[in-house]
Amino acid sequence: MAATALPPLPPQFKSIQHHLRTAQELDKREPVVAYYCRLYAMQTGMKIDSKTPECRKFLSKLMDQLEAMKKQFGDNEAITQEIVGSAHVENYALKMFLYADNEDRAGQFHKNMIKSFYTASLLIDVLTVFGELSEENAQHRKYARWKAAYIHNCLKNGETPQPGPIGMEGESFDVEREEAGSSSVQSEGTTQPSSSSTYEANNIPTSNFTGIHIPPGAHAPANTPAEVPHNTGDVRLTPEDFARAQKYCKYAGSALQYEDVSTAVQNLQKALKLLITGRE
Repeated sequence: MAATALPPLPPQFKSIQHHLRTAQELDKREPVVAYYCRLYAMQTGMKIDSKTPECRKFLSKLMDQLEAMKKQFGDNEAITQEIVGSAHVENYALKMFLYADNEDRAGQFHKNMIKSFYTASLLIDVLTVFGELSEENAQHRKYARWKAAYIHNCLKNGETPQPGPIGMEGESFDVEREEAGSSSVQSEGTTQPSSSSTYEANNIPTSNFTGIHIPPGAHAPANTPAEVPHNTGDVRLTPEDFARAQKYCKYAGSALQYEDVSTAVQNLQKALKLLITGRE
């Protein structure tokens, strides 16, 4: 990654410190996701404060990191094409969410699954780089953030968490207190998460996602091929229709990289329905 180290995080940028830490953690195994985490932090930081000297200095160094990553991964279409990048980040966030959700529903409560729920919610924040969140992703983010808080607080209080979706009331999660020695992002290489709380990609089962029930409002059932109407020959598609169909195909391709057949099929069927009927 870029050699440019970040200066101390200004207090004004507290809300983006965990996105930056996630970028550090993913630099080696998921550099594309790490890039967009930094881009999100950059865009959010600019909105918060781009005039105070310490903030301008921090944002300038962060911009240097982004430029260095662009040069390093300039031939990666997930960096050069937003539609591919969006699909890549979304599928990685979903993969992390499903890992944590699977552990939760199996009653396997531990720090890695709490961290995975919370990090999935951060990565859904990052998706706002590409535009407004879908209702599905907004529900995922709300649920994941609440689950992380709920399970953490249960374990902290010596209580047994209840698996699966339950009422989302009154939980808060102070991540900083739980990550000793990492209350702020200082520079690349100086702030490292403890191994006990680090999400590891190889902890995730990659072939059993299709049977998992996602919380209410998350995934609607995909159409079966028999439910896709036949083209009557008089449907006129707009350039926007073609762009959306292309987006769904890109999402499907990215899902297949993670062996997530269910998501791939769902997106391909969405593209097919759009091309045949002109409607989603």
